[in-house]
Amino acid sequence: MTSLTEILILRGVMPIESLDSFTDGWGEEESSVRALVEKGVLSEAQVASARAAQAGLPFIELIEHPVDRVAVSLVPVALCRRHEVLPIAVGEGFLTLAMVDPGNIFAIDDVRAATKMQIHLAVAERSDLLSAIDRFHRADGELNDLTSELEEENVGTDVALAGGQEPQQDDAPIVRFVNLLISQAIQDRASDIHIEPAERQLDVRYRIDGVLHEMQQAPKSIQNGVISRLKIMSDIDIAERRKPQDGRMSVSHGGRKIDLRVATLPTVWGEKVVMRILDNAQSSMALSDLAMLDHNLDSFRSSFTKPYGMILVTGPTGSGKSTTLYTTLHAVAKPEINVITVEDPVEYRMAGINQVQVNAKAGLTFASALRSILRSDPDVVLIGEIRDHETAQIAIEAALTGHLVLSTLHTNNAPSAVTRLTEMDIEPFLVGSAIDCVVAQRLARRLCDRCKQPYQHDATALTNLRVGYDPSQPLPTLFRPGGCQTCSGTGYRGRIAIHEVMQMSEEIERMAVDRASAADIARTARSQGMVPLREDGWKKVQMGLTSVEEILRVVA
Repeated sequence: MTSLTEILILRGVMPIESLDSFTDGWGEEESSVRALVEKGVLSEAQVASARAAQAGLPFIELIEHPVDRVAVSLVPVALCRRHEVLPIAVGEGFLTLAMVDPGNIFAIDDVRAATKMQIHLAVAERSDLLSAIDRFHRADGELNDLTSELEEENVGTDVALAGGQEPQQDDAPIVRFVNLLISQAIQDRASDIHIEPAERQLDVRYRIDGVLHEMQQAPKSIQNGVISRLKIMSDIDIAERRKPQDGRMSVSHGGRKIDLRVATLPTVWGEKVVMRILDNAQSSMALSDLAMLDHNLDSFRSSFTKPYGMILVTGPTGSGKSTTLYTTLHAVAKPEINVITVEDPVEYRMAGINQVQVNAKAGLTFASALRSILRSDPDVVLIGEIRDHETAQIAIEAALTGHLVLSTLHTNNAPSAVTRLTEMDIEPFLVGSAIDCVVAQRLARRLCDRCKQPYQHDATALTNLRVGYDPSQPLPTLFRPGGCQTCSGTGYRGRIAIHEVMQMSEEIERMAVDRASAADIARTARSQGMVPLREDGWKKVQMGLTSVEEILRVVA
């Protein structure tokens, strides 16, 4: 039988010199091929196609191939995930099974035993198959069934849950309903879950790639039971319904632990619950993941590698400021330096870093915590947010006395950070001396690589949009959203950051002392090489990463 590596070499997708690595202790052929995939020498699709040829089986792309939902329902989802298989067609006494490894006889035997049918095989790319399993084994159907069941039972848990007791069993409808809502949100890559009481129903919405999508409508009768269940899971007082409360919960999904930050808010129709999903596995904390252009990344790197000074990240809520700060911390944190953070709340736990949670009830505010932190011999200090004069004053003084200070500020662009601090009654000469770099950012949706469509935008319209298009240059080929199964028909999958990086120069420092306006500082910063948000977005549009419409949506 021809080996997998021989097929890959004959197809010209694997360099013949890669064979040398197989004698260097890499182990068996499969692990060696996986290592080449991880290094980027081979793609998963190339390996899957070669594996199909080796076994004499068809190779299919599940994103294009029709899948019979009747066939999917014949094999339990747990079995599909465990063996990485998916039934795609059913016939007279046989089942066609797509799988990653056609040599996995245990998977074939388990499916044959579960279905009592003959198995025909096809080979699929691993990421393609896992995505298809998620797509066809969604919880929507079960959620609808549970909703109907709960409506018929008219479950009311107010009395049962009084006193903080939890009478529900793990298989109780309310418990299953809540668990399914959370697991489906994680599976759909949602960043937030909104559970919103309305006059006649309970609405559930997921924020996916920065945009809210309505996912479920449940009967009003289960509202109190669902909210009480979430409060119990988050260790929130279920008897208190008149004021906002905060909590936190952890769930297990796909073998990994995921934290959720929970907030309740009393509304006229009941308590609204918002859960922010904090999934550490979604980000590798690598600087390259920030998607900064080379010029911006060089400017930013030159600032955070200094031993002292202040770096501010600005932008509206949900613009990725915390991710940028944590990624920066990950880059600077080393065993030989002391890193301390003060946050409200602590969103991501990081090893080797001292993280302090603000507790206003106990008197532990940003300012009081910061004063204590500076007595703990820190090298790097992260402040979750500068909200008031006292916190800003201590942070500025820390930056001027030999500490590297990282923090966030709510402004619309980078130059406005200077004027914002002076408006907090910080002396302008201290602002100019302490700040080293300001990064403003937004999050735009990333175009789906599978279905984005090339086109040419109208030159006059591009010029009028003020995105940085030069009319003297040839009209570039841009991309717009299409819509496929991978991106659920939206044309977008994932998000990408748009940046504006302003380094503090001597001239900008003098302007800060003179209390110059943000507009004047912005003009000077542009003349010194700062790329405004819209122009940075335009460059990413030209790279095919996002669309013109997305840039206009997120940047004023």
